Amino acid sequence: MKTVGLIVNPIAGLGGSVGLKGTDGVAEEAIRRGAEPRAAARTAVALKRLLPIKDELRLLCPSGEMGERLARELGFDIEVVYVCGDKTSQRDTLGAARAMAGADLLLFAGGDGTARDIVSAGISCTVIGIPAGVKIHSPVYATRPERAGELALRFLQGGCCHTREAEVVDIDEASYRDGRVCTSLYGYLKVPDDRDFLQHGKAPSPVGERAEQESIAAEMMGRMREDVYYLIGPGSTTRTLMDRLGLTNTLLGVDLVCTRTLVQADLSERDILRRLEERETHLVLTPTGGQGYLLGRGNQQLSAQVLGKIGKERLHILATREKLFYLEGRPLLVDTGDAETDRMLSGYARVIVGFMEEQMCRIGGE
Repeated sequence: MKTVGLIVNPIAGLGGSVGLKGTDGVAEEAIRRGAEPRAAARTAVALKRLLPIKDELRLLCPSGEMGERLARELGFDIEVVYVCGDKTSQRDTLGAARAMAGADLLLFAGGDGTARDIVSAGISCTVIGIPAGVKIHSPVYATRPERAGELALRFLQGGCCHTREAEVVDIDEASYRDGRVCTSLYGYLKVPDDRDFLQHGKAPSPVGERAEQESIAAEMMGRMREDVYYLIGPGSTTRTLMDRLGLTNTLLGVDLVCTRTLVQADLSERDILRRLEERETHLVLTPTGGQGYLLGRGNQQLSAQVLGKIGKERLHILATREKLFYLEGRPLLVDTGDAETDRMLSGYARVIVGFMEEQMCRIGGE
């Protein structure tokens, strides 16, 4: 039998919908603001892809919410190799990873902080990350939970025999919440060498893009209507739009503007849903450099419920030609956690790439 380690960070992603830009050290505050756990549901999506071979597998799990409960519910043969406390912590992730270091494959659900912990555990087995956190820049994660499961199935059945080392990076969340991006490399993990399933690493915007961003901002300004709400998503290109409007920008949050006035800064999902009831609302987004994510990476306050109310026809996408060029033909990605919403957003869309210039780009879920 093949052995598969499973680690679920139960608090991963809690800070996203409530605008905390992460969960490190603020899980209790996220729950107080109304955040709901999402890691188990996203892990279940991945594990269901392994059900066709579940009789050939043994899952090595930590106890309780870190893996055991979900694996039992899905009917896998499991072995509890690490017992967690009532309130899980980084120490439990480290202990669990070390206890399953000899597995044929390790699946873990979380964000970049969880990947850092797996690196710190010093394991050498092959891993696949299930994206469940707020900030997910490390290319050890699959593009979507179902793709994590599909890659695991492919690897375990011998369809992907080669592995490679992928970097694990993380952002200092305290600085992140203050609008400053401080990224560090923490190490490498061994992943299956199949780039169709794993996300690419995030790339910063080149300094030379500023002039192009200015022309994009000028075009978007010309399209903005009086007395209509515009939600401005995170990113350097949307920041340029806010600069031209003369408004303070939350670089890593979502702001609301109307008729060149800042209505509210750094909105949570709950704030956005309330504002949507007030008047017609549009959404302005830019994809992450290198990865191409429009939704689902660092902007979880733009939830499936929010997107369902706004609709695709009120979505405005801004991107420089260089950012699109480095996607090498891959689609812009959405990962809202709701398959119906992702399908609604998929297809072709116009992307503003300059003053009075657009480019047709495909939006997909993978």
